[in-house]
Amino acid sequence: MRDYVGPIPVPDSILGEREDPVWTAVYEHVLLNSSTFVLQVSVPTGDVVWRSDNLLADSLPRFTYFADKGAKVIDDRVYTDYTVRGIRYRLVITKADVAEVAAAYPVEEVDATLRGLFSLMLWAIPAVIVMSVAAGWFLAKRALSPVDLITMSARRITAERLSDRLPVLQSNDEIARLTDTLNEMIARLERSFEQVRQFTSDASHELKTPLAILMGELEIALRRPIADKEIKATLESCLEEVERLNNVVQGLLELSRAESGQVKIEMLPVDLSALLRDICEDIEIIAEPKEISVATSIAPNVTINGDKTRLHQAFLNVIENAVKYTPRRGRVRVELSTGGDRAVLRVVDTGQGIPADQLPKIYDRFYRVDKARSQDVQGTGLGLSIVRWIVETHGGTIMASSEVGTGTTFVIALPLA
Repeated sequence: MRDYVGPIPVPDSILGEREDPVWTAVYEHVLLNSSTFVLQVSVPTGDVVWRSDNLLADSLPRFTYFADKGAKVIDDRVYTDYTVRGIRYRLVITKADVAEVAAAYPVEEVDATLRGLFSLMLWAIPAVIVMSVAAGWFLAKRALSPVDLITMSARRITAERLSDRLPVLQSNDEIARLTDTLNEMIARLERSFEQVRQFTSDASHELKTPLAILMGELEIALRRPIADKEIKATLESCLEEVERLNNVVQGLLELSRAESGQVKIEMLPVDLSALLRDICEDIEIIAEPKEISVATSIAPNVTINGDKTRLHQAFLNVIENAVKYTPRRGRVRVELSTGGDRAVLRVVDTGQGIPADQLPKIYDRFYRVDKARSQDVQGTGLGLSIVRWIVETHGGTIMASSEVGTGTTFVIALPLA
């Protein structure tokens, strides 16, 4: 029947607008479930051939009646209101060649449905708002409780408690990832603080020894009369300790300037082969008193871009260390080769070696593998720290491998020009 009558009509106030789903649902309820709607079928002659029982003897006016009164006509359909026995109906009449079909339903039933819907919304909306606020509060409290826990834990972490960590959440959300990142940052801070403490301790030790020697020798010189020859010897000893202090201070100053970016590196072509040959000739002079043989295997015409002075400082330090820590009649070998786009320097010695667990620490300032065995070896403890900075500034890498009692190998790789 609905297909025959046509689309469900909408109120005059919204005609021409897009069909409202609420009104559509209301009208469908009325038309498809109500027993109060009326139907009438009439032929073009005006005779009524069929009417619904609830219409009784009354007849609905024809299409032309309403059209002549100015009712709205759309596609041979008229939409209007009509009152039958005191009941106001919403009426639609469809005009065809063979018949006119009129369908109507009580407006009061639509109004009652709307009033019920309005009453339901009047109670439902506040309830939904209250439930939404409660649910939002609960979810917000649950979501932010880890933040409160992290905040309290973070407040307990001080410079003296950097070993503590923030609680790790058993989830994979943004807060858990933030917690992991903060824990990694705290771990880096802990390592930095530990390095500062170690540096302070080692620097104090390195500066304390020459100062103690200076003070002792000067006190002895002042307490008793000494000959001119003894005065000269005392002054020479004091001068050696002053030079040692000066070397420590200069090394610290150089590292500090390097880390703050104040040291300028001039990148110019450097003949690495010639540079290493000159260094090895100087090293042979140092190795001769200990009867250490220095063998070389240097590839010719190896050129890199770098600062010649700084590279000389780094290579000399590594090769000189090999001689210092190699016992009498030992061997040191210096090799220079190329591999791919890199120049590779290998310095191999037959010295006392470095324990595997100590290798990562040899680049730390003032670090000594075995302070007892290193007492006879002169140095500031800053050499390898400076070497690593020079190598990395030139875009290279430095690695060390060692076996206790066998020797140590240093490998420096630098990009070719």
